[in-house]
Amino acid sequence: MRATVTVMLKDGVLDPQGEAVRHALGALGFGGVEGVRQGKLIELDLAQGTTEAEVTEMCEKLLANTVIESYRVEIDG
Repeated sequence: MRATVTVMLKDGVLDPQGEAVRHALGALGFGGVEGVRQGKLIELDLAQGTTEAEVTEMCEKLLANTVIESYRVEIDG
């Protein structure tokens, strides 16, 4: 069983990495990019029977800084 956790900065939180990517894309001639938000994707291989609630707890305790980040959990299998 696999869980995919997508972690992104919350709206309104400054994203300096995203801004650096946007600037670099502009310098490379990709002028149509008006904004970039950069996040992280975490894939967890889980033992059978692991629940979405347990994955959510993992996010709350370690995988995401819930003060400035939001997350989404998807479980396959």
